[in-house]
Amino acid sequence: MTSTAHEALESAAREHEKFLWGLCYRMTGGAADADELVQETYARALMTRPARPEELRPWLTRVAMNLSRDRLRRRKREGYEGPWLPSPLETGDEAVPSVEAELPGGGTTEGRYELLESVSFAFLLALEALTPRQRAVLLLRDVFDYSVREVAESLGLSETNVKVTHHRARQAMETYDRARCVPTRELQERTREALMGFLGALASGDVAAAEALLAEPVRALSDGGGEFHAAKVPVVGVKRVALFFRRLQELRGSPEVMELRMCNGLPALVAEWKESTPHTAPRIVMKVETGPDGRITEVHSVLATRKLANLSESPLPLGEG
Repeated sequence: MTSTAHEALESAAREHEKFLWGLCYRMTGGAADADELVQETYARALMTRPARPEELRPWLTRVAMNLSRDRLRRRKREGYEGPWLPSPLETGDEAVPSVEAELPGGGTTEGRYELLESVSFAFLLALEALTPRQRAVLLLRDVFDYSVREVAESLGLSETNVKVTHHRARQAMETYDRARCVPTRELQERTREALMGFLGALASGDVAAAEALLAEPVRALSDGGGEFHAAKVPVVGVKRVALFFRRLQELRGSPEVMELRMCNGLPALVAEWKESTPHTAPRIVMKVETGPDGRITEVHSVLATRKLANLSESPLPLGEG
């Protein structure tokens, strides 16, 4: 390939980078995985590419989805130390904004699920119950609003296979669908109040106040990725969760810097400690899920360096900036 042809292909492919990254992130739940998969997709495009320009996007989609499915299979085959959580993704301060570029020729990619909803922790964790093929079909059909024919072409499946796989994927999502996590302004505010209230109660040592903000049976999941000290199994129950975080507070003390950011559509705390031991995480992102009554149903703590690599650096002291 000539230098000019190489540059033309790279320029054309880059027009689809945001779309491909969003696909790969939703497929794997990992920002670092999405970075690597998009780059590998482009590397393959430089070696083998479709003949006609209009075929480039479907071709890139098929390659990216196949690579993502392989990455998922490997993760499930190799296992994961402790609970697995998605990578926090900064999404801005708007309620249910569009986080994808518009499709060529106009129109949006939104389908059954809101685009911002489809990067929420609740949605990404629900996808873990699906097979890699079901996950790919559901995302293309119900998030990016592909037709059955377009999905079949993108994944190299028959249309009948797409319909059967889609039906099974929707069945697997029924539990999520009964209590969907649509990041409305109301939910964002409810989540912020619950998170800040819980953190404030812990900081003041008021265990009873912390427990009052938790719904039974609340779960706490900590993802250290085998890199840092973290609970290897979910901590379940109001008293156990409150005690777990109270002991962490006593052991580590308050972080030197922290900031409330909008991650995956909902408020999250980004905290840093200036001093840490080799197996103690210097940086943590904490998120909570809440029920209709405003009480916390799940607490998610992401510690693994790889999971936090895409977050911007240097959070500000809470209340500044």
